[in-house]
Amino acid sequence: MNTADLGLPVAVPSTALFTDQYELTMLQAALRSGTADRRSVFEVFTRRLPEGRRYGVVGGTGRVLDAVENFRFDETILGFLRERGILDEPTLEWLADYRFRGDIWGYPEGEVYFPGSPVMRVEGTFAEAVLLETVILSILNHDSAVAAAASRMSVAAGDRPLMEMGARRTHELSAVAASRAAYVGGFHTTSDLAAGFRYNIPTVGTSAHAFTLLHDTERDAFTAQVQTLGSGTTLLVDTFDVTEAVRTAVEVAGPGLGAVRIDSGDLLLIAHRVRHQLDELGAGKTKIVVTSDLDEYAIASLAAAPVDAYGVGTQVVTGSGHPTCSMVYKLVARADGEEPGTPLRPVAKKSMGAKTSHGGRKWAARRVDEDGVAVAEVIGTGPVPAELADRQLLVPLVSAGKVVAREPLDAARDRHIAARDRLPLSATQLSRGEPVLPTEYV
Repeated sequence: MNTADLGLPVAVPSTALFTDQYELTMLQAALRSGTADRRSVFEVFTRRLPEGRRYGVVGGTGRVLDAVENFRFDETILGFLRERGILDEPTLEWLADYRFRGDIWGYPEGEVYFPGSPVMRVEGTFAEAVLLETVILSILNHDSAVAAAASRMSVAAGDRPLMEMGARRTHELSAVAASRAAYVGGFHTTSDLAAGFRYNIPTVGTSAHAFTLLHDTERDAFTAQVQTLGSGTTLLVDTFDVTEAVRTAVEVAGPGLGAVRIDSGDLLLIAHRVRHQLDELGAGKTKIVVTSDLDEYAIASLAAAPVDAYGVGTQVVTGSGHPTCSMVYKLVARADGEEPGTPLRPVAKKSMGAKTSHGGRKWAARRVDEDGVAVAEVIGTGPVPAELADRQLLVPLVSAGKVVAREPLDAARDRHIAARDRLPLSATQLSRGEPVLPTEYV
């Protein structure tokens, strides 16, 4: 959900310069050669998953729709392009009236994907579709990487809540997008207020070590926080001595203390000691929150620890070692002429090595077994086999230039959990391995 859904005012800047210059120079050359109006089909896919990943997660679809809708060349932007001498006047005149009027299909946000999956398909004239390449890829590559990392952490955490708190570890705008993608991948809250404002994600936050150090004693700091936020607050107990801090925290807040947070040290050992101490002090319902450079592996290692929630920063907003999905945007079909109704013919890059691609406008479906568990990602260009007709993955996102697939962010989050649950059990293993589903071309 965005602030428009909440009835809040939002400035909507143009996304037209979120692009590489060669998109515009290709446009100018195509206008000059008379090929700009040829009907074209571009597809977004990745040739491989990041090393060791079993599945990918589509993140950022909603942001792509916003970007396409706001891809406009106003006078300021046109003036910049004119001043730099990047484009000639006929091209600038063409851009002044630019609106994407084609169609976009794609895997719905939160769905899982595999190598070759056509996660998004953009159809229109070459001119209007080629301009969207960079902005679409920049959003999908970033958000899908974060969503995949978040999904793995969600699996490792089980039923324990996950808090995203990585805003200070990335660009301020990337932080907002990362919070959104982490929520799609299974996180529950964020510390980033801009993400809470923009996307209605629940926000959390209490205090840092600086707040404790500001006061003359740890007791003074705890007292100030409890008096301000109530006994249900979370007190940070590892500034000095954890054992003493826990004792002081319960004395100040009483047995109804909401939680204590541990941000350093041997989290497994300390969590057990703190849990034992809290129980002895009569604070049996006080929860334990752990932070400190967690990733999916560290979270999994704490599965047997008496931990109630995790706070994750750097690793989730940077894709846990894989900050991009290596998605590409390739022309896969185009008409031989400019006349409406001219048939499409497949085209594909045939370079040496691993950069080949499959031509043709594709459909995708997921084959399942008798128990409803996915067994293969099936991709084709011809008729869809009857047994896969109701298993197709691409849905309409934009029709004749109009966005037709807006949805609350919770819908994408719920979709991801459901899609992940339909994968083979080995998908949730954190050990390195191949994609959990094979990709079959028919």
